Amino acid sequence: MKAAKYKDFYARFDFDADDEVFVGRLVGIRDVVSFHADTVEGLKTAFVEAVDDYLDACKEAGKTPERAYSGKMMFRVSPDLHAKAVIAADLAGVSLNEWGERTLSKALEREAA
Repeated sequence: MKAAKYKDFYARFDFDADDEVFVGRLVGIRDVVSFHADTVEGLKTAFVEAVDDYLDACKEAGKTPERAYSGKMMFRVSPDLHAKAVIAADLAGVSLNEWGERTLSKALEREAA
């Protein structure tokens, strides 16, 4: 298990060979939420507890938990790659945004397979 989902939160898991412990952290949020355990089953339990504790802490602080994304992505690519993407979008008869969304979706489907 390298990643898991609970209540719309995702976590990444690794093994720390020096300390001989499994470690995990929530991903996709700016807040730092990490947890650890000695066993895989313990790690799963620690993940659930970390999410529940995070939600409780946010509620207590009057803070909205980080989860939603705006749908706007800004990243830099080389001018050559940018030009190739625009041409590919034009040839597909769609906007660069639509082409980029389709391409990212396809890449994510391949990663999940």
